[in-house]
Amino acid sequence: MSDYYEIRHTVGFEETNLVGNVYYVNYLRWQGRCREMFLKERAPAVLSDLQGDLKLFTLRVDCEFFAEITAFDELSIRMRLEELTQTQLRFVFDYVRLDPEGETLVARGGQRIACMRGPNTETAPTRVPEELREALAPYRTTVRGGI
Repeated sequence: MSDYYEIRHTVGFEETNLVGNVYYVNYLRWQGRCREMFLKERAPAVLSDLQGDLKLFTLRVDCEFFAEITAFDELSIRMRLEELTQTQLRFVFDYVRLDPEGETLVARGGQRIACMRGPNTETAPTRVPEELREALAPYRTTVRGGI
């Protein structure tokens, strides 16, 4: 088992800009997609809880770019848990281009998420659900390094 959760993606023309490289906002979309697929596959009860009063608020996102990617590049978006507090999580995402010659780290991003409960007018911080803590345990990292 890897120390990261991974989704694969083939870049499409619609994700590129006029110059032909991937438009930066797509990296943030891919972070969200990776997080959603993780919940679907590894913590489905959390998805059910989101239909109730659990809310996962994204407090911060970031992305640092190291190399350009273009249409039809094959990517691996790899999510790791960098930090876990009682009410918040920080994920790190590595964007890795998969080439026949090997792998290239093209970008690294992150998200800070707060767990909240209650109606929209009275939301309050809540503990990270136990099922989510357990699902994330294999993907915890303490080092922010290369691939």
